[in-house]
Amino acid sequence: MSNPIKQRSMLTWPIITKGLAYILSGKFRLKNAHLPTENHAVPTDFIGVCVASAADPAMDDYVISELRALGINQVRLDFTYGDLESFNARFLQRLIQDGFHVTLHLIQPFIHAKNMESKAEQELWQAFLNNVLSRFGRNLKRVEIGNTINRKRWAGYTVDGFVAAWNIAYKILKQQNIELAGPNVTDFEPIYNIGILRLLQAKKQLPDVHSNNLFSERVSEPERFDHRILKYRWATALKFNLIKKARLLKKIGEDFGIKRFISPVAFWAIYRIQRLLPDGEQKQADYAARYMLLNAASGALDQAFWGAFICHREGLIDDGLVDAEYPALERVTHYASVDGIQKNFWRHASFNAIKTVATMIQGADYIKAISSANGLEVHHFQTNEHDIFALWTINGKVALLQDIFDISDINTAEIIHRDGYLFNAQTHIVSESPIYIRWPKHQPVHMKDTLGPAKDLAIHAHIQGLQYYPFRQNNWFGMILARSAEEALLIGEQLHPSKLVSPQKNSALRHARNAIWALPDPRNPNAQVTVKQPVKMYPHKALLDRFKPSKAKRSWNGAVELLRRGVSTAHPVAFFEQLGDKSLKQNFYICDYVTADCSVGEMFMHFAKGNKEFYIASKNKSVRAEEVYQQLAQYLHRMHQTGAFFRDLSGGNVLVQLHDNNILSFSLIDTARARFYAHPTPMNQRISDLARMCNKLHWAGRERFMGLYLANIGRKLSLGIKVSFYLYDFKVAFKRRFGRKGIKKLIKKFKSKA
Repeated sequence: MSNPIKQRSMLTWPIITKGLAYILSGKFRLKNAHLPTENHAVPTDFIGVCVASAADPAMDDYVISELRALGINQVRLDFTYGDLESFNARFLQRLIQDGFHVTLHLIQPFIHAKNMESKAEQELWQAFLNNVLSRFGRNLKRVEIGNTINRKRWAGYTVDGFVAAWNIAYKILKQQNIELAGPNVTDFEPIYNIGILRLLQAKKQLPDVHSNNLFSERVSEPERFDHRILKYRWATALKFNLIKKARLLKKIGEDFGIKRFISPVAFWAIYRIQRLLPDGEQKQADYAARYMLLNAASGALDQAFWGAFICHREGLIDDGLVDAEYPALERVTHYASVDGIQKNFWRHASFNAIKTVATMIQGADYIKAISSANGLEVHHFQTNEHDIFALWTINGKVALLQDIFDISDINTAEIIHRDGYLFNAQTHIVSESPIYIRWPKHQPVHMKDTLGPAKDLAIHAHIQGLQYYPFRQNNWFGMILARSAEEALLIGEQLHPSKLVSPQKNSALRHARNAIWALPDPRNPNAQVTVKQPVKMYPHKALLDRFKPSKAKRSWNGAVELLRRGVSTAHPVAFFEQLGDKSLKQNFYICDYVTADCSVGEMFMHFAKGNKEFYIASKNKSVRAEEVYQQLAQYLHRMHQTGAFFRDLSGGNVLVQLHDNNILSFSLIDTARARFYAHPTPMNQRISDLARMCNKLHWAGRERFMGLYLANIGRKLSLGIKVSFYLYDFKVAFKRRFGRKGIKKLIKKFKSKA
């Protein structure tokens, strides 16, 4: 079997040494490269899209009509052996006739690219080029050569094979005075760019346009510093974000005398987003807008293309298919055709997001970044008519508009949604979903001195039908989640923090360190909400918590972050905190009251006694232990896969509802301690959660439950995991005997005997 690393790589010693020599010479440096450059023009044709068609001529009509609706005139078309006799030639001719500016990406099938060092293969490639260009060359502005050349398992090239293909293409294209783009490196692997360009420079065959597929998909969000470069602990120090990558790749090209730089393909695949976040389509739209805005702000790129145009995974339009029908060869390498049936097509949210970016910024001047690379992005563009500010936060964060602009200026602005429509009412926040604020050109706008996301505050931007309303009254601050401003006002009045008084212990749902009680729901007379307030603070906790957000804010943050990741929890309604409160007790978290049939803790204690079923009286049904283990293992595996580390995963904090066919749903409560990552939760922290969850379960049950959980990640219950469980059991037993509660019991017992 061939070595998979060799199959993936085109690296050879000449490539490595040329790349390292450049980097070590100090050329691979730019001061503050992670920040945008100021005062540059955004090209009028900045945004493009990768297109394809199908055998039915009606598909040509559909694609072109959708391109017109998108408002984009720059397209990139893959063209390979046999396409002169296929629908692709018809489609190319149609694009040219309809006035689109086509970048024709000429590629070889994998097996031919693999054998490109042979003379016969070179002659075949030369004949293909001559035939294509004799038919279409006079109407082409640009041809791109190279397709993900640093992915041998996709493209097939060796270094010598690619150089041979380039040599033939270069001579033919120069004879016809057609602009040549290449070499189409994918992702950010600059050693390839440097090494290949150095080889081409030695042959005096450098491209007119430097091309690199500038992906950010595997970094998760466009602004994030790339953890894959020397791993997470170095990411913040090295600051390799999208802008820095674009500027460095631009510099590499310029150091070889290549003035223009394009990104021919980039996208976010919805299925990959959904590994961490459930709102895949909405997040793709967020990322698409943010990606194009950052590329424009960088000043490095002449064009950035989205691809593929029509595809259920990464397209701006969904083809109605499923992953099993995705072609074997990645579309970043060869977008061969549109698949699916046209009547099943529909636009993703990213269609309007890209359309809006193009409308707003193409042909504009980029003035400067007001805020960047700190969690809040504020970018100033200027057109002949308007000053436009594009604003957004990184995932899960929020900024308050009145902490950025004066309220008088906000009231005179047009505020435009990511998807291009005007907000009916003034929005009050900036979230991970970009907005555009527009004033007439040169109208004075006053901005605050220090900008950044709201401190220690999270939101879930894509809760359908609900909006966030900041609460600021007297000395209280908070956030309300409501359907409308009127509903937010109602919640703020009837659940005003000055009216919230914790009940006596016998009237509360729980009354220990926190008081938890139920109140009527202002939105629904037949429902209740749950209120949580800290009422007891031990000295050491008071000292530590003084440096943390309030408990109410932490509970809110944990709940909205769990929901953002698709993990069910009691739905947040509001939180309030008194500013400057030194007691740390004047804060309230309010959420929907959850009606549960039982908790996992009750089930596990019952199974620990040897019972095989748990009777749920409210449903007059029993559920088997095996059913509980299976469904709970899936729920917690999904939670951990999204990057959630709950840190208080006791059985009592997981509520259970029984549905038809013995389907169980789980809901987490007590969310204040949760932590979150942009990657799946590390194994040691998963075990920490699970050891706490299984504390009241017997070992036979633990082994079965853990076996089911670990099977999801290809692991088995090891001695090391068992030791972690034993250590947690010891910790709990020790605290019960010698902790505060244990000592109180001993004192009480001693007094009763006395």
